[in-house]
Amino acid sequence: MNHFPLMARFNEWDNQRLYGSVAGLSEEQYRADMGLFFGSVHRTLNHILVVDRVWTRRIDGEPHGISGLDMEIHDSFDALGRARAEEDARLIRQVDGIGEERLRRPVRYRRIIGAGEAETRCDHVLITLFNHQTHHRGQVHAALTQCGIEPPPLDVVFFLDERPEAARL
Repeated sequence: MNHFPLMARFNEWDNQRLYGSVAGLSEEQYRADMGLFFGSVHRTLNHILVVDRVWTRRIDGEPHGISGLDMEIHDSFDALGRARAEEDARLIRQVDGIGEERLRRPVRYRRIIGAGEAETRCDHVLITLFNHQTHHRGQVHAALTQCGIEPPPLDVVFFLDERPEAARL
């Protein structure tokens, strides 16, 4: 069964909820080094978007324009939020249009870390993308707690409670 349409919508929902909570941070808290892998909430959110752009463009065979995994796509939270929403919508369209055969074919790409060409099955690329987001959203979730903001639940079961129609995907 292809769970990617469900996961893409869940991913969008999670990002909307997380960005909603991050909006409660002061500018100082948003940019402070919180000990996350990329330091601040700002840099972590940028990193998630960077990696999503890399993988979604690779799947479509398009240039991604990313020079490094710590690249800052947007300096402002508002611009980053708009870009996040656009990327989430792109990912939903992308997975909705991918058939089972395409999911099993390789995605060929040039590595950003290390040298050389590589290939990974498309379904494995998507698993990587969703897992990567979950990993770093968890870091932002912890940073929100450290700043005294109660982060929202970000589990699939809460998504399905709120959007039961997604369970049919």
